Formats: sequence, C-alpha cells, structure tokens
Amino acid sequence: MIETEDVPVTDLSEVDGVPPDLDMRDVASALGAQEMRLGLWYFEPGEEIQYHAHAEQEEVYYALEGEFSLKLGRSGEEEYIEVGPGTFWIARPKIGHGHRYVGDDRGVVLAIGAPPVSDPGIDPHSMEVSEEYGMDEDE
Repeated sequence: MIETEDVPVTDLSEVDGVPPDLDMRDVASALGAQEMRLGLWYFEPGEEIQYHAHAEQEEVYYALEGEFSLKLGRSGEEEYIEVGPGTFWIARPKIGHGHRYVGDDRGVVLAIGAPPVSDPGIDPHSMEVSEEYGMDEDE
C-alpha cells in the first residue's frame, strides 16, 4: 500500500528517448507491480500524449481532473472525442490513441497498461502498412 504523495514525481523531459515531456508518478514501480504499468500523468494546458499505438499492450485510462480531447482509432479511422473527469477509455493493442489536455488548470489521468512493455509507442500509420504487407514492425 502507498499514498499518492509518497510516489515520486518524474519529469519525463529529463528522460532521454521517452516522450512526452510530462510529469508522472510511476505507481506500479512504487508498489512493485511486475505484470502491469500503473501511473498518474499530469498535464498543463495544451500538453498532450501524441497519437501512438503499442503492439502488445492494452491500456485503460481514467480522467481524474480536467478536460481532454482524445484521438482514438486505427490510422485513417480516428475519432475525436471530448471527455472530462470520471471518464474511462481504452486503447487496445495496435489501435492508435492520444490525448491533449484542453482544460485551464492542471489535468490528471490514471493510466493502466498490461502487459508492461518498454516501448514508448509506435506510429500507428506505419503499423497499418506493416500489417497490410505482412511485415513485423521491426522490418
């Protein structure tokens, strides 16, 4: 068990190769979780997590504070949806997703992902091309 304030805040702008440049609390690591990722993401007005996908990880998000504009769906089939506090959304493997904070104060999102992958996300547009031609993402 751990209190939120006991989980250190990481400024991702100081971590090479890990977009986006947001603050977050890695709750999963603080709890010793091994089969999932769990974090609190903090947004200032205009900050965003760019449209991306994961080959294997499924993610569930929950807006705790603030208003967000979501971009969800496969490449070429994206939908834009406005959400506020109390809203859940899901990003399945190989499906593009991203969100921008459109509120005036700080926004907070709880993010849960499994299995825990180390990739920071892949371009959903290139994933669609790779799948269409039967290639792995690494080719």
